[in-house]
Amino acid sequence: MSRWQYFAKRLLLSIPVLLFGTSITFLVIRAGPLDPVSAILGPQGDPQAYNTIRRQLGLNQPLWQQYIDYMVNMFTFNLGQSWVLQPDTSVYSLVLGYAPRTIWLGFWSVLIAIFIGIPLGFYAGLNPNTFSDYFASFGGIVWRAMPNFWLAVILMSVLSQSEKFFFGFDWQTFLYSTNVTGPPPLPDPIWKLFTNPDQFVRALKKIAPAALVLGSASMGNEMRIGRTAVLETINSNFIETAKAKGVPPRSLVWKHIFRNALIPLVPIITGEAFILIGGSVLVETVFDISGIGFLFFQAVKNGDMPLTGSLMFIFIVLVVLINIVQDLLYTIIDPRVGYEGGA
Repeated sequence: MSRWQYFAKRLLLSIPVLLFGTSITFLVIRAGPLDPVSAILGPQGDPQAYNTIRRQLGLNQPLWQQYIDYMVNMFTFNLGQSWVLQPDTSVYSLVLGYAPRTIWLGFWSVLIAIFIGIPLGFYAGLNPNTFSDYFASFGGIVWRAMPNFWLAVILMSVLSQSEKFFFGFDWQTFLYSTNVTGPPPLPDPIWKLFTNPDQFVRALKKIAPAALVLGSASMGNEMRIGRTAVLETINSNFIETAKAKGVPPRSLVWKHIFRNALIPLVPIITGEAFILIGGSVLVETVFDISGIGFLFFQAVKNGDMPLTGSLMFIFIVLVVLINIVQDLLYTIIDPRVGYEGGA
């Protein structure tokens, strides 16, 4: 089976997953307490206007008809318009407006997790039962144990009063005068950041606390699993064979130990997307970043059904695609994994 045939097979197998996830989303939205008409009219809404709006939105139709319309719209990417948050504004416009902040947050969250968690885990694995090993292992457990929402509140409180905790150092006036909370100043389009160093540093400083919080859980995972993977690889038979053949220590570490230790880290690294999807809702709300997570929270809170359903559909599609990418990465990192057994 070729790589493209494998990719096509994985896409076909993802269709039932999309159907199931989208159906569950519809049932939760429709069977839940969300009432978009009440959210539109407010607490003093007129009963006659309530029925009129309900009819205009199609909520008086049979549930099966609403389900069919919902599924057809989702799978034809007709995401519709917001009902409550920004009436008559297309979901595409809202996503494009809020997504850059989440992308900026996610980019640095992933970098923090990968370039801190994995090196510390590998270093601890190469130096077992030392102070560095104990320190890294303890740090990984602590970071992993701290809930995102709790860490976000603590970090926000500390940085807003940093001069009291860090001997006069004021985070809010460091480099540029900014508040701890609030959306980062991003240009349109976002890639213009990389051509303007001043704006780049401003946006980086603004997003750094939230990125540290969002990447903390995965950083702890990568640290612990990286350490375990290195220890298991070092004790493998092929490493002993390589040592017996006289492979230089540097080559042994970089070409044999690290590459094989990366294999169990693939699902952890690709799983960053799941943290971004779930964790960003909490982190963006606490830090008032106004990204996709914050938009989703507001849509659910206000009963904006088209926006809530569309964002959930986008999240499901992203998760399915990331799983496919994860399988393909396995075949690249580990040549022993082929395409014939992939399902």
